[in-house]
Amino acid sequence: MAITTLSNLVNPEVMADVIEKKLVDAMKFAPLAVIDNTLAETAGNTISLPAFTYIGDASTLSEASALTPDQLTASAVTVTVHKIAKGVELSDEAVLSGYGDPVGEATNQIALSIASQEDNEMLSTLANIALPMTLLTASDPTDTDIADALEKFGEDIDGEKVVIVSPAVYTSMRKNTNQWVPASELSAERAIKGVVGEYQGCQVIVSNKLKTSKNIYIVKPGALRIFIKRGTLVETDRDILKFTNVITASKHFATYLYDPSKAIKITKQS
Repeated sequence: MAITTLSNLVNPEVMADVIEKKLVDAMKFAPLAVIDNTLAETAGNTISLPAFTYIGDASTLSEASALTPDQLTASAVTVTVHKIAKGVELSDEAVLSGYGDPVGEATNQIALSIASQEDNEMLSTLANIALPMTLLTASDPTDTDIADALEKFGEDIDGEKVVIVSPAVYTSMRKNTNQWVPASELSAERAIKGVVGEYQGCQVIVSNKLKTSKNIYIVKPGALRIFIKRGTLVETDRDILKFTNVITASKHFATYLYDPSKAIKITKQS
């Protein structure tokens, strides 16, 4: 007769696959970012990314006149990879006889924890948006500032856009019935999961993480990039004195504002 052992219940390879798949659903802002795995096979924990300067519009030339070529210049932005991690400790009794599914619950919560931190770091990246893609307001930004901020996209205003707001700003949006379009009236195609409606042509995402930030972000897909050095790694260890099983998960990555022209920050002028 087959015997169920702890190694059957706590399998790091299986848990790693489950957590990685759950991260896709748990990360709220992941669809706004391009996932880049080019760092996975390279040494070192930093990457230098070029930011090219526009050479200007074409010149009008008279017949037989010579064109003076422009020099293509670029500055470098360095992104540093770092590690995030979370772990739980389960007793033998919890694993073998615990109510419900302690191992499955640990897997779910670890995935949620890592996903939430990745979202935090993407918001931190957006918080560093600089001029000219920042709209400064005299007071805490509200939904009425969104129309003014959209002007910063210029002629590139078309296309999918997501506005990330706090619950309080979301409430103001819904009260503005002239601009608010509920999710039930939107098409099935949406830039990101969790869209609750549309406002000023932007798909709306509500985030509790913005309760204290006083910022509003308008983001086009592809503005952010996530560089993966190593995907989710699950490891287990056993404490033979306490008869417990430690399960940890870690991930090495970096977030980066890849295309500053695709993201706007609305914030109170300090």
